[in-house]
Amino acid sequence: MESVPVRCPACRRDHTYSTSAYPCPCGVPTAPPVLRGAPVVPITHRTWNDDWVTVRCRACGRHDHWPQPELCCPCGTVLRIPIRPVTQTDSTPEPADGARPGRPSLIPPPRPVFQPLPIRTARDAVASAALYLKWLGYRDVVQSADRPSAGIDLRATGLIAQVDAVTRPTILRDVECLWLNALSASVTSVFFSLAGYEQDAEARADGLGIPLFVMDLTGTPQPVNSPADELISTGA
Repeated sequence: MESVPVRCPACRRDHTYSTSAYPCPCGVPTAPPVLRGAPVVPITHRTWNDDWVTVRCRACGRHDHWPQPELCCPCGTVLRIPIRPVTQTDSTPEPADGARPGRPSLIPPPRPVFQPLPIRTARDAVASAALYLKWLGYRDVVQSADRPSAGIDLRATGLIAQVDAVTRPTILRDVECLWLNALSASVTSVFFSLAGYEQDAEARADGLGIPLFVMDLTGTPQPVNSPADELISTGA
């Protein structure tokens, strides 16, 4: 994780900004490369192009849209952290131990920037997943008042979703149970997990076409497999 000094141009307060790494679908943590020495810019209004940046995974060479790095100063000024732009020389992937083969890049459609809900409790995780499904285009997302024994946390037209908020990786049985529930109801399914997935669970989801997402405590889901990439690309 890269750290750089940042000075707020509004109040002249000094900060240290650390870039956040997110898992590329190939499995390697990836972070936007900060452009050292470039001045930060106060954000006065937002647009799609300004809130997303193109970042290249140095392991598989994949190019994807990532949230623009920002820092919120205590004075109230939100600062945009400049990053190094992707160039033609960034097209050759560098090897990384344990990296999975990269998949073709699927550029998300132009939709408003997702506003996550910070996760402090299991219910927060469910609420954040519900917001994400709505962001993808599901307008009738309903949360279960009490989690049923089947483990279904969210429902929408043609969709059910499960949110695993425990501290261990999601297991194969949970993925297969979600798929069976979706099969019996003739709907599709989506899985969200805070701790990731065991290898056999991820492999099974790939085979069944179940989109898998992992969420950090900021409440921002990240795709884990190809079906999740496709869901982001096409939306509901």
